[in-house]
Amino acid sequence: MSDKEQLPECFGWLEKVFPMTDSGLRQTPEECFYHCPVKTRCLKQAMATKDGAQVEEEILDRGTKAGTIGFFERWSRKKMAHKKLNK
Repeated sequence: MSDKEQLPECFGWLEKVFPMTDSGLRQTPEECFYHCPVKTRCLKQAMATKDGAQVEEEILDRGTKAGTIGFFERWSRKKMAHKKLNK
């Protein structure tokens, strides 16, 4: 599947390939996880978007609330996420 024409219609669409569940966490649907041959590339593409940066911020915010991420680490990782978008 190296041609872009052969990629699924949902390729790189964050809300389809990594949607928010009822529990408030994001999870890859079973049809993607088990049956899609390009799931890794697809998720990488989805996370490289502006919405993907928002997902990274969600993860950082949860870590901060849980006490597993300190202020400086959170600040640094948010800065790296925004730099990726501006490239």
